[in-house]
Amino acid sequence: MKKFDIRNIRVRKVSVDELDDRMLLINLYATQAITFIIGLIWVLFQHQNVIRLFTPTKGLEFVYWGAGLAAAVIVIDLLISRFVPEEASDDGGVNDRIFRTRPVWHIAVISLVVAICEELLFRGAIQHAIGPYWTSIIFATIHVRYLKHWIPTGLVFSISYGLGWIYIQSGSILAPIIAHFLIDFIMGLIIRFRRES
Repeated sequence: MKKFDIRNIRVRKVSVDELDDRMLLINLYATQAITFIIGLIWVLFQHQNVIRLFTPTKGLEFVYWGAGLAAAVIVIDLLISRFVPEEASDDGGVNDRIFRTRPVWHIAVISLVVAICEELLFRGAIQHAIGPYWTSIIFATIHVRYLKHWIPTGLVFSISYGLGWIYIQSGSILAPIIAHFLIDFIMGLIIRFRRES
């Protein structure tokens, strides 16, 4: 049996085009699992009640906040994509690779997993510690594939700030989760069906 040697591990930068579909999904779900675990641990270290974090505080108001922000973001994104050249908002083809061949149910699953994991970390833990402005800077920086162009970077920062704002207004993390899910799901459907036609 061959002995494992950590010195034989090599790390190199890989473009999205070099990943097959299976590796792309493994990377996606692995990063979301890590995000969820870090968020959960951070929330617990802050002595927050995780169940209370996911409990609505004002009836169904969180649904209106989430759906309203999602609708505004989608309209703005569609306007930007109509009037701004595609290369100015290029993300390196990541979103296209993730969504273009997925069935609708899988787009929904990906969108839900991403929304829950990222909102737990960013709104539930980080925003609780440093507020919505600095959280949005970190959120935009983490979405490194957008940093090459100022339009998507500004949009990601603005969306994150909006998610933080509706979290404060609604008093429930469910509002940004709903908004995040709807934004990703609807934009994923647009990518999926635009490519087919």
